[in-house]
Amino acid sequence: MQSINAETVWNLNHTALHLLLVSGCLKPQSKTVRFYAPSFVYYKTKYFSSSTQEFAMVSVTGNACTLNCKHCGGKPLQTMHPATSPQELYKLGLKLRLDGTKGMLISGGCQPNGSVPLDNFIPVLAQLKTELGFTLFVHTGIIRRDTAFLLKQAGIDAALIDVIGSQNTFQKTFNLKINLQEHITSLKSLHDAQLKVIPHLIVGLNDGKLEGEYTALRLIKENLNPAAIVILAFMPLHGTEMAQTPPPQPLDIAKTIAVARTMFPQTPLALGCMRPKGKHRAQTDILALKAGVDAVAFPSPEAIAYAQKSGYNPILSSYCCAQLHQDFQPKP
Repeated sequence: MQSINAETVWNLNHTALHLLLVSGCLKPQSKTVRFYAPSFVYYKTKYFSSSTQEFAMVSVTGNACTLNCKHCGGKPLQTMHPATSPQELYKLGLKLRLDGTKGMLISGGCQPNGSVPLDNFIPVLAQLKTELGFTLFVHTGIIRRDTAFLLKQAGIDAALIDVIGSQNTFQKTFNLKINLQEHITSLKSLHDAQLKVIPHLIVGLNDGKLEGEYTALRLIKENLNPAAIVILAFMPLHGTEMAQTPPPQPLDIAKTIAVARTMFPQTPLALGCMRPKGKHRAQTDILALKAGVDAVAFPSPEAIAYAQKSGYNPILSSYCCAQLHQDFQPKP
């Protein structure tokens, strides 16, 4: 593993990459693989049916997002519980807790500068944590240093941030006029606040092609000590500007995962929930396991069957895959 150079892996063509994947050189942390199916999306296969209540997604902006990114158009916000004021968030938390919910992802649409408007909600996050005992993951977007430290004081379990390695992608896909240095400042702020940080990297945001993914991994390496890393992939969504854009090829997704595994051999690594479905997902999931992921969100049945056949110990969970930063902690 140590002899494989990340840059070399990134420059492999598909044939050479496939040979690397089947060689077994890229290893996950253990023979346990976790399959996450959080309850905000209905999931049922012959192997597993997820809880309908255990984990919830919440948007502090409702359906609103000023960026209207070309790849998502705010569509994911429509699947979340809206809570647009601190009072609404606390009331929602009480209801969800009574319904049996144990964890929440707090997210929302972005403001013109790429930030999620979290500041007014931070006191309630502390209440949700201390009074109701929620596991709390917070998707931050671009974040100020003082906000990062306030999130730390509130006791959130982990901060999630999308890491982009291409200035072109920021402007072309996210409609966001910031430079990479502002992005790096956010990463450093989260690190300096001593938060558990789980960077997310979306493969193929440049019209389904690779651009900036390797740089994004370098930014993570240079500016964070990630608690875990989640790799996702662009998937065309109906009603968005990129609805007809082809997704990245499964081998390109696997290449990004292989480079991440090489750069971060001891860091929990997951294939996240956003990625194309159908045959594309089945191919991607199996390649991801060969590339060394420790976890897969909403796995295809083919991936579960492959894991069992390959001697893995599969564990199924109704939590968000960000939970892997705790699930893969060494046992005392």
